[in-house]
Parts: sequence; structure tokens; C-alpha cells
Amino acid sequence: MVVNYSKWDALELSDDSDIEVHPNVDKRSFIRAKQNQIHQQRFERRHQIETLKYERIINDGLLQRIDKLLTSLRGHTQQAKSPGQNPDEFMMQALMDSADDGPDDEPPKPPPGVHTQNPEPRYSVMMASLVDQVKKDAGDKTHDWFQTYVKGVEGHQTKVQNLQGELLQKLAELEKEEGKKITSDSIHTGFSVSSVSKEQQKLKSEPKPKPEAVEVLNPASLKRDSLTRMDSAGQSSGAEADVDEPVRNTSKTVNDDDDEEDIQPSELGKAFAKIKMGDYKKCLQFISENHEVVAERETDGLLVEAFNAQMDGKVEYARNCVHQALLLQYCRSLGRDGVGLFFKRITTSGHQAQKVFHDDVNSTYDRIRTRCAELAKEKASNPKATETEQIQLHAVDPNTSIHINIPSASPTEEVEIRAREIFETLPPGLQRALESGALDRVNEVLGKMSVEEAEEVVEKLGDGGMLSVEEGVIDGTTEEGREKLRGLEEKARAEKLAAEAAGDEQVAKEIEVADVDD
Repeated sequence: MVVNYSKWDALELSDDSDIEVHPNVDKRSFIRAKQNQIHQQRFERRHQIETLKYERIINDGLLQRIDKLLTSLRGHTQQAKSPGQNPDEFMMQALMDSADDGPDDEPPKPPPGVHTQNPEPRYSVMMASLVDQVKKDAGDKTHDWFQTYVKGVEGHQTKVQNLQGELLQKLAELEKEEGKKITSDSIHTGFSVSSVSKEQQKLKSEPKPKPEAVEVLNPASLKRDSLTRMDSAGQSSGAEADVDEPVRNTSKTVNDDDDEEDIQPSELGKAFAKIKMGDYKKCLQFISENHEVVAERETDGLLVEAFNAQMDGKVEYARNCVHQALLLQYCRSLGRDGVGLFFKRITTSGHQAQKVFHDDVNSTYDRIRTRCAELAKEKASNPKATETEQIQLHAVDPNTSIHINIPSASPTEEVEIRAREIFETLPPGLQRALESGALDRVNEVLGKMSVEEAEEVVEKLGDGGMLSVEEGVIDGTTEEGREKLRGLEEKARAEKLAAEAAGDEQVAKEIEVADVDD
């Protein structure tokens, strides 16, 4: 294809870098002076064009009135030849007959900047001046005055017509000169086309309302039913895991758009999934009427729908969802004209694209089917495998108990100050549980945290000395206490016999001393 570059020859450059000036002349000043000259000439040329156009409009109106005057004169030829006719009265009567009253007598307003000093008079004033000039040229000729007046008016008509021709020629030259150069004013929109597809009934993929973002220390605990329990203070147990400061960047908020749990098929995607697999004509029609179905989110939603359908035992529907999801993915990945290109290849008999697409559909469905079968097998063999792992505080020795120590609010020693600082970094819900002194409430708050977070909290409690293990006191006056004492004595006696049998007299003596102390 041959490109014609001649049109760029009309570019009007005022700051050409290749320009050469006299050594004694500053180049920048010369360029600025040339720019000003070009702009001034362009302005004067355009002003002159507007002036000539306006003058031609005025002259056209004047010619119309001269024609009316000539018509009126020629229409009263017989009256002019009657004896005793006054030429002045006759011309005045003809002028009155051809005059226009009202707004037509006013000439059009000039464009801005044109004839600002001398505004144009009314057309009636112009015609009166023309008649006076005709009378003056006729002089005192009384013989055949009528023909003299008619020829005088026709002479003025010819002058105005010649002037119109000169103005038209000069205007054409200026417009040609103006059109020789390409300027910024010449830039305009060549054409603009827009297309809007209208459908009577169209399914819309409405976005789901986003829940309020609440950052928690343990996001997984939001899904547990235990959050609905109430503690002894009448406060929801879900508030026990709240924190005042943002958590680490590794945690997610509830309304995270990238969370896979938010990916669900839209109503538009579900309607597309109901099209029978292989009915490409109907699929193409659906996509043409609903362009937004090609979005990546619709593909992900249909794959999620296929997974859920396979888990529910809907095999055919699951395979159909996979087929439709990959169809949308292929249309999107083939580029701007991917929809037309995909359907052209998939409907061509014997095309390689058919085998590639169907192999991809089968392999994707096989992976979903295999994964669903594995999950079903794991769920059947271990129903409790999905239960959430928790960290709870319990004493290993049944004869001991865990005691909670709250650091003083006004610490004086360095150890107490350190412990108080650790206590204040804990979540508010855990602080309230510790202040209650009830281990059950502490375990309830720990149960709402992940294992890693709970382990970190327990480590802080140990560093701050807020948890201590104390031995229990056995009451020998009760039956339960006496039973515990007998069990301890039998245990000590058995350990002593085992030590003597092994020949370790020192261990046996220590066990005997321990029995005496008890």
C-alpha cells in the first residue's frame, strides 16, 4: 500500500529547528517574531473573510430592493408619460411602493469585530440615497426624464452586481490561501460510530452486598456456632476475640474480594450453564445478548457450581458446568474477536480445536470428580476430621490446679511493670476473662483463636507470670479425701517395693521419708 505523504507539506511550521538566521540575530527571538507574524496574518485574513461575507449579504439585500424599485418604475410607465406628471412625486411614489416596513428594513447584525466603527444604515436610507444620486445625475433634463431615471437605477444595479463579483473573487482567493496550511483549527472529528444492543429481557449479574468488614484475631471462628453463646456477663462470646489493633497482613477480612468463598455463580452464569452441552448456536446467541457473561468471575463461578453439583451427585449438570466454564474461558483468552473465532473453529468439522477443547473439558471434570470422591471418602471415614483444633488450659496432674494471677494496675517493681505491659497487649476479651479468675472463661476465649495465635497468647501468659500451677489440699475428714489418701499410700508402697527389688536402697529411703512427711 502506497502512502501519500504530500499532505504534510501543508503544515505551517513557525519553529523549525533547521531554520538558519543571521549570526547577529537571536534564534529564539526570530522564531517568536515569526510566530507572531504568522498569527497576525492569519487573524487579519480571517477578519477580512468575515468582512467580505458580511458585505456580500448586505449587497444581496440591496439588490433585492433595487429590483423592486425597477419593477415598480416599469409598472407605471403609462402614468409617467401622462402630461403634467411631476418626476419627483413619481419617484417618491415608486420608492414608497418598493420599500419594506418592519424588521426587514434592518440589515443583519455584523459578526464580532466587523464594521464596529460605522454600522450599516437601514435599507430605506440606502434606497433614498440611491434615488437622490439618480436625480442628481439626471440634472434638469425634463425631456424623457422617465427613461433617464430608469437607466440611472439600472446603472447602480450594475455597479452593485460588479462589486459582488469582485467581492466573491477576493473571498475565494482568501479562502484558498487559508486552506493551504494545516493548523490546529483544521483538526476535527472525521466520524464517530457507536452501537447499542437492546434486549427486551436481559439477565443481570447483580453484585452481592458486601458484609461489614470486621477484623478479628481468628477469622475462622466467625463461622462456628459457639459464637452465639453468651458468657456470664451477658456479653456475646464472639466479642471475646475482638482486638483493638489491626491484625497481621497474613489475616483476611470478612469482605475480602479475593476470598475464594465469595466466588459464587451469578444468575446469569447459572442461566448459561443450563444450555445443553454442544448447542453452540444457542450459546453464541446467549453471549451476543449478554456480553458480560464472558467475565473471568463467571468462569470461576461455574467451576464452583460444578464442584458443588458433583458433591451433590449431579453428574451431568457438573459436566455441563465445566463445559460452559471452559467455553467462556476460551472465548476470553482468544483475544478481542475471541467469541467469533472460537465458535468458528469449534463448529468446523474435523478442526483440531474440537479435540483440544473436549480433552480440556474431560481432564478438568476428571480432576473435580477425583477430588470430590476423595473428600467424600475422608468424610465417611473420619466424620470429626473437620472439627476445629483448639488450645485449652488444663492441669496435667489431677492433684494440682491452674491459678490466674493478674498484674497490679499500679506496678512498682520492674517485674510487675513488665507483666503489666504484657497484660495490656492481650485482646480486651481475654483481659476480661483473666480478671474474672475463671479458667473456663479463659479457655472459651482461647477456643475462638487459631492454634498459632492461642499458643502465642499462652506463651505471653507464662512470660508475664499470669498462670501458676498449685497443689491441691486433700481433706481427710471426707470419704473422698480418705480414698485419695489410701490411693497415694498404696502407690508409694508399690514404688518402695519396686526400688528394694532393684537394690536401690537410696531411692527406697527417699520414698519412706516422703511417706513420713505425708
